[in-house]
Amino acid sequence: MKLSLTDELNRIIKNSGVAEVGLAAHRLGSGEEILINSDISFHPASTMKVCVMLEVFDQAKQGLFSLNGSIPVENEFTSIADGSMYSLSAEDDSETDLYHYIGQQMPIRELLRRMITVSSNLATNLLIDLVTPVRTTEFMRELGAEGLIVRRGVEDNKAFRQGLNNTASAGGFKHILVKLAKKEILSPEDSDEMIDILTNQQFNEMIPAWLPVGVRTAHKTGWTGEYYHDVGIVYPPDSGEFVLVILTRGFQKEADAHRFVAWLANTIYSRWVKQASI
Repeated sequence: MKLSLTDELNRIIKNSGVAEVGLAAHRLGSGEEILINSDISFHPASTMKVCVMLEVFDQAKQGLFSLNGSIPVENEFTSIADGSMYSLSAEDDSETDLYHYIGQQMPIRELLRRMITVSSNLATNLLIDLVTPVRTTEFMRELGAEGLIVRRGVEDNKAFRQGLNNTASAGGFKHILVKLAKKEILSPEDSDEMIDILTNQQFNEMIPAWLPVGVRTAHKTGWTGEYYHDVGIVYPPDSGEFVLVILTRGFQKEADAHRFVAWLANTIYSRWVKQASI
């Protein structure tokens, strides 16, 4: 007897030996969902940058600034732990080019692109300073995503040591990504632009890795220490779009984590898309 999709996913998770997995998947056509530990909180790593992007677009919609407007590129930020200042290191950032622009102006739209597609930590902190963590979290709550909390920028080590960290759940990310995919958060034009930014993600070792050629994935990865995540919207060539969020804790090897997430994504795609087209 063939296992149900949920049972098959649970078998893969159990056999992986990973400490913790939060998974949420939602078929946009039928509304069918798979939820596995979807309410467990994780350190979101760079996946929280999706929340920041949404808030930047929302504040631009409110007229607080223009996405075409520019802000100064600086590398000095205030720790939420004690108000002291800290800076980011280019050596610890996935994108180093932005550091060459310190002291110059850069368009907000370009910072958004760098924050998502190449996961620039410096761009992220500049945008978080612009929109504030408090307002970002409030917007997530307004959208109904209680499990998404943005407390601080990247590399605020004093705050990290005090446990003042961003948190996320698979269910929370699923909630906002379904709304984004349905273009229910902002205008269709803004929604299309955000989805296009996510589609140009340069780190494709997880959800898209084992999907067929021609499948478009609008997604954001994030990993730090033992946490490896990928969250996004999968667009098969014809139909069958679905949201997929996979958060993990416990992998010691990056390659193992990437392979595991790719396996789960391929398993869902094979059941929801391939079999549906037969």
